[in-house]
This record gives sequence, structure tokens and C-alpha cells, in this order.
Amino acid sequence: MNVQWDQVDMAFWDAQHARAAAPLQQDWAYGSTMKTLGVPVLRACVSQDGKPVALAQFIVRRFLGQMAGMALCSRGPVWLQDLNGGDKSRVYQALRRTIPLSNLRLVAITPEEPEGPELGLSSWRRVMTGHSTVMLDLTPSMDVLRAQLDKRWRHRLGGAEASALTVHRVGTNAGQYRWLLDAEMQQREQRGLHGLPLPFFDVYVPSRQQPSKTMLTVRADVGRDRVAGMMFLIHGEAATYHVGWTSDAGRDLHAHNLILWRGIEALRERGVRLLDLGGVNTIRSAGIARFKMSTGGRVITYAGTFI
Repeated sequence: MNVQWDQVDMAFWDAQHARAAAPLQQDWAYGSTMKTLGVPVLRACVSQDGKPVALAQFIVRRFLGQMAGMALCSRGPVWLQDLNGGDKSRVYQALRRTIPLSNLRLVAITPEEPEGPELGLSSWRRVMTGHSTVMLDLTPSMDVLRAQLDKRWRHRLGGAEASALTVHRVGTNAGQYRWLLDAEMQQREQRGLHGLPLPFFDVYVPSRQQPSKTMLTVRADVGRDRVAGMMFLIHGEAATYHVGWTSDAGRDLHAHNLILWRGIEALRERGVRLLDLGGVNTIRSAGIARFKMSTGGRVITYAGTFI
């Protein structure tokens, strides 16, 4: 295995990332945004017999007064070829052996795949169990996607469509979507949740020439009142459901069913073929988990974090 660090250009990375419908954390623009916010980023391209087989983006943290460093490859690497567990193991070992971090270093991997015989991390130590998410394939037609909705979910969608709700696609200027992020920050504080900081969005959204390629925000109104909103971050041919908010009035009208449905339609128009609906926790947030799982998406539990 041959590893090249920080020698791949954005065009190649983006093309491979899009082809794999890879996650947000492995998107070039995500790494560039982190760099702008002062977080070091390392990018690797791994080749076998002269053919690229994997891309891996690491976020680097320094501690102990810069005397030590930790690098995290979150939801990666992005596999460019079908590799067996043995070859994946050699990729991981090559990344750890060659990573350009001085002094004491800790390399952590959270692979974008479930536990299994072909994971390739049997020699590593798992330090955290993996989270679960719902992945929704957007390549079928809207009619097929609607048919695979849970019956109750579909009924609520129909009710929302017949209600007084009006749905709007929000622009990509910060002033047009800031209200939704402010509502998200209030929710985080109330529920003790964590997420990307506000400055991340200010940098990530305009990171490409067409901001519509990085974000979609959908809003539901009743008259002049905002009652619900959703934000999706777009990364190549995949997207992540990142923010959702609703008022009591929006909840009563099942506004989230309607704006998610309209969001799916808009994402398909933009070439997105895979939607990550985000983490599901059936104990702490059972209602949200049911909402996501009832879309007909596939529940995936990832293998965890390995060092």
C-alpha cells in the first residue's frame, strides 16, 4: 500500500466522493471549513498496485501544549474499490504508520460500515460502540418512495398536504436561514445536545461556487407565521438531515412530514441519491427515531471507534 498525504486535488476528491455517495465528514468542503475554523486537517489517498483504493480525511486535535496529537477519520475511509478485510487492514495499517504527526500520536477510525468479518480492524481496539442512523435511497421515483412510507406516516403526510401549510425553499444567504439555526441552538441547550458550531455554516454554505450544492433549507408557514423548518447539508451525491425545528402548531399539522417530503423532492432534483436522516436513539428520542424509521429507509448500526 502506498499513501500520499495532502497531494490529491479537490476535483479528484470531489469526483470520487460523489461517486461513492460518501458522508459529510469525508467531504472536501467539510475539511476546508474545519481548516478555516482553525482545525488542522490531513487528507490521504491510498493506492494499491498503482490504483487508488481509498481516500481518508482526518481531523487533528493537539493537546498537552502541542506535545501530542490525535487524528480522527470520522465515517471513513471512502473506499474506491471493493476490498476484502485483509486489504482493508493493510490500508488502515498504512494510514497509521505514515500519518505525518510528530510526537506522541493517536489515530482513531470510525468506519462507515457495520461490524462484520470484512471490517479489517480486528487488530485495532474498539473504544466506543457505533451509533445507528437511517439511510434513505432517493433513486426510486417519488411514487415508489411514497409507497414505501409507513402507513401512518403517509396518512399524516396527506393530512399536511391538505392543510393550511405552505412550504417554501429558503435561500442560501445567512440571513435567510439564521432563524432556524438559532432555534436549533435553543433546542441543543434545552436538551443537552451537541453539534456543529454556528460559524461552521457561515463557511461551509458558500464553500462552493453554487451554495445550492451545499445546503437546502425548507420552511413551512401558516399564514405569515413560521411553524417548522429543516436544513439539509449536501455533499456530492449525498445529503445529511442536519437541523429540524417545529412549533406546537406545526407539530399539530404534521409539518415535518410535509417539509421532509418536499425536501426529498428538492434533493432529488439536485442530483442527491442518498439521504442520511441522522442518528436514531429509540430510548432517549423514541418519537424522532420512529419518524425517521417510518420513511422506509434502512437502519444501519456502525461498527464504532477504533484506535
